[in-house]
Amino acid sequence: MTAPTAQKQRKIQKQVESADRKEEDPKPRGAMQAGARHYPEPPFPKVHQAKPGSEADLPLAPMYDAPFYKGSEKLKGKVALITGGDSGIGRAVAILFAREGADIAFVHLDEGKDAADTKAALDAEGRRCLVKKGDVKEDEFCRTVVKETVETFGRLDILVNNAAFQIHAKDIEDLTAEHFDETLKTNLYGYFYMAKAAIPHLGNGSSIINTGSVTGLVGSKDLLDYSMTKGGIHAFTRALSGHLISKGIRVNAVAPGPVWTPLNPSDKEAGDVEAFGSKTPMKRAAQPEEIAPAYVFLASPQMSSYITGEILPIIGGY
Repeated sequence: MTAPTAQKQRKIQKQVESADRKEEDPKPRGAMQAGARHYPEPPFPKVHQAKPGSEADLPLAPMYDAPFYKGSEKLKGKVALITGGDSGIGRAVAILFAREGADIAFVHLDEGKDAADTKAALDAEGRRCLVKKGDVKEDEFCRTVVKETVETFGRLDILVNNAAFQIHAKDIEDLTAEHFDETLKTNLYGYFYMAKAAIPHLGNGSSIINTGSVTGLVGSKDLLDYSMTKGGIHAFTRALSGHLISKGIRVNAVAPGPVWTPLNPSDKEAGDVEAFGSKTPMKRAAQPEEIAPAYVFLASPQMSSYITGEILPIIGGY
């Protein structure tokens, strides 16, 4: 009675062996392209920038304006404050928020040209904009920018904690206390200070969105300190979400994988930048406009009113 089953299994085995012997497609398979437009694929330009990096000086401009994204008043009448809003993910988020009807305040460190370009893009969206230069490591600055945002627009509905410091250290013995301190104070203290300053002004239905990272999910051997902070941000997101349930304030995080912004060319050596994102299943880095809609989703009470304490990975596949 077992012979038919064994025979069937051998038949299946032969079919699989035959399939395995088929010559592989000789054409190299490029990066996955499934978006509204074609996105750049490695190799990227060999470029290395001084910190904090400049989007205006990148030889390959990040794609942030999302021309096929049509707003539908998901954030009409709301006010958003975004740290690191001058470039990269922060710039793309600011533009989509404005396209959805929000007025925008954004913070930058000292990237004047990038900040001016972002403001011009927001002006083109027809929304009001407040630009503040400062360091989120400083508690007083965080309190001041929140106060000025509320004074300018009369309210605050959305906080996006996005400013970050990242630079690799290939050996833990080369990770100095100064380097470690700068990473933790920018990425953790900055988020804490901004949230603490903003919460008294946020009402029922408001939202805090933190920028985490795939490194906070799986780690990165050359980014020990950065991975630690991003894991901390994920934990902070979940803890703060529970803390603010009674106030009706939702807290979530987006955890991007590799994204083409000034953050990485100002971290990696030029040769490493060339292959940036090639190890993801999609074989390319994301562009900022591919990440920003997730922030709209998490900010909008029409779209995510039952979502809090979540970490949303956007990492180009597992």
